Amino acid sequence: MDILTWAALSTDEQKAALQRSPLIGDSGLEQRVRAIIDAVASRGDAALKEFNQKFDDFNSANIDSLRLSESEISAASARVSPELKAAIAQAMANIDVFHSAQQFRPIDIETQAGVRCELRSEPIEKVGLYIPGGSAPLISTVLMLALPAKIAGCEKRVLVSPPPINDAIVYAANACGITEIYQVGGAQAIGALAFGTETIPSVDKIFGPGNRYVTEAKRLVSQDGRCTVSIDMPAGPSEVLVIADSDANAQFIAADLLSQAEHGPDSQVILVTDSEPLAQAVNQALESQLAALPRQEIAAIALNSSRTILVKDMLEAAQVSNRYGPEHLIIQTRFPRDVLKHIRAAGSVFLGAYTPESVGDYASGTNHVLPTYGYSRAVSSLSLADFSRRFTVQELSAKGLLGLGQAVMTLASNELLDAHKNAVAIRLASLKD
Repeated sequence: MDILTWAALSTDEQKAALQRSPLIGDSGLEQRVRAIIDAVASRGDAALKEFNQKFDDFNSANIDSLRLSESEISAASARVSPELKAAIAQAMANIDVFHSAQQFRPIDIETQAGVRCELRSEPIEKVGLYIPGGSAPLISTVLMLALPAKIAGCEKRVLVSPPPINDAIVYAANACGITEIYQVGGAQAIGALAFGTETIPSVDKIFGPGNRYVTEAKRLVSQDGRCTVSIDMPAGPSEVLVIADSDANAQFIAADLLSQAEHGPDSQVILVTDSEPLAQAVNQALESQLAALPRQEIAAIALNSSRTILVKDMLEAAQVSNRYGPEHLIIQTRFPRDVLKHIRAAGSVFLGAYTPESVGDYASGTNHVLPTYGYSRAVSSLSLADFSRRFTVQELSAKGLLGLGQAVMTLASNELLDAHKNAVAIRLASLKD
């Protein structure tokens, strides 16, 4: 990776150094994705089957339904090895523990005498879970979406994934209580969840990471006046930033960088360090480790849009990281929690030499659905709260309205909203009768 010295860069050069992969800024992407969504909205299942053939080379014209049957789910589950089932069970246990601890605690207080205010939460009724497939079927994403949806109490949980769906994805979904599994992926799957088709029901909210087509489709449907659907977050191509000092292990860092670079050609990895010898050692380790990877061609393209940034100290490293706002942040330093004190923007943080990003991807218990593109400066990592909607309740007694009414009328009068004022005044007048 190219090595850049932060202090030697101009303001514009620093900004350029933190730009995402050029593959993300495809100017024609919106038009292509919109055409796919429009086709699904107007032609339903027929369009989905055509796109299955076109994009995934999957002939669904001869199958009875895009939905997997109970027998197909059972057969796929039976083909999963006991070793993989045990790994899934261990990951599920940790994810369950961490997310169950996030259960909502209602608020019910009196803000003043006779004025009662509450904050309540209810699960979102219908959720759509997008699971990336293709060259890297993300079994773990099933657990990260399906378990929180189940814990939150979402009544209808619909899963979509590119065909043919990997057996382990089917098994994991079934283990998490998902019974509606549909063989469709890409932007067309997002369109189906948003608008509904003859087979796939529309949902209230869409969850899940994906490539730039999926991410763009989520953005478009969330802004489309023809449907009412929300999305979890902008969760696109994977990225990691590693903060490391001279004590860090170059082989560990190279492995962490490649673990994200292999996700896709539009992934991005960045190393921020105060040690040029370490930066050189990491480049050497990248070269040797890359040569042994089955997905080396994909990772190599991602590395072309990646770089190392030399900083003067760990405080500046944290400042650079905050400007970038990484999806994943690894802090491999002598005192990682000292660096953590200065971190303000990251999807998920991994501390110390023995905490590879991979543990968060699979089984530590935290959620791996995280904001990308720098959105971590304002958007949180996925949690149980995202599967629920919160609403407030207020109740005033006559005493409460007597104590609060004049303030409300004064504010309404100054906003020139007389009907608001009258709604209070008429009640106060009735109390004097």
